[in-house]
Amino acid sequence: MSAQTDKVVHWLLSSLEPKSQLFHVGQYCGDWQASTAGRAKASFHVILHGSAWLHFADGRDSIPVAEGEAVFLLRDVPHGLSPSPVRPQACAVAGGHPLEPRGSMQPLDASVDGSVGLACGFIEFHSTVSRAIVSLFPEYLIVRRGDDAYRGIHGLFDLIRAEGRHGVDAPSPLIDKLVELLLFYAVRDAAGHDTVASGLASLMQRTGFGTLVAAIIDAPADAWTTDSMAAFANMSRTAFCKHFSEASGHPPMQFVTMVRMRLAADLLRQGLPISRAGERVGYQSESAFAHAFKRTMGMQPGAWRRDRDDASQSAARLH
Repeated sequence: MSAQTDKVVHWLLSSLEPKSQLFHVGQYCGDWQASTAGRAKASFHVILHGSAWLHFADGRDSIPVAEGEAVFLLRDVPHGLSPSPVRPQACAVAGGHPLEPRGSMQPLDASVDGSVGLACGFIEFHSTVSRAIVSLFPEYLIVRRGDDAYRGIHGLFDLIRAEGRHGVDAPSPLIDKLVELLLFYAVRDAAGHDTVASGLASLMQRTGFGTLVAAIIDAPADAWTTDSMAAFANMSRTAFCKHFSEASGHPPMQFVTMVRMRLAADLLRQGLPISRAGERVGYQSESAFAHAFKRTMGMQPGAWRRDRDDASQSAARLH
């Protein structure tokens, strides 16, 4: 991964702010089906032991997944998991609720022949920036045991498995945090992978665009305009707008605002006054900065900082 790509990926990871919500953890035996489709949310399936098949309602090829692997569905994709490579009927993978309720799961016990241990749930991305970043990636990511990223995360599967043994009825709240860490690794691996057919990969591979994005992150307070960015990329204004929007999914100036507000959010978290955080990302007017921040992040700068402070204090009490 190049230095500029690494810089952009670091920004992406700090911008995600996922909130995981475990639906169930346990194991299935025999003939079963499970799905998190139909909730208009991103979701996940972590395979703790055994193996399964991921099926899609649109008829695309089913995908095998096994112990120590995870599926992150970044959009609400009609799908289902089952122990068979034969895709269930279309209605079975497109329903509006998980096909197997919590009560049908058993406590984790890998010694049971043919059992499949799963941790399944949902992920929310609350801010506009988070949702925009997620839109740059494919609709699903799969963490594979053989992937480069796996060498750094195999311990997370062990921890999720250990926490999952607390029982089906009272799963450990730490599983949510472990799944969020697993997602970060999956996103970082996908962002640096040349074969990922995503907006991010397309953006970073376009001549001049990767360097431009890194420059914006480095100097968000500079007077970036569509014309100055086009000149930076050595393109005409018309061609730049067309190709940048196609690659990123966002108009150039909207993308700049996203970067600025995400960086400002980090500065606010560090305790910088609102006016200074705004100046650091190019706003001389505190009211203009507050308006842009609320439009992008979903709340006023002060409220955002209080919300994050409260979350940090709650996390500290858990530990």
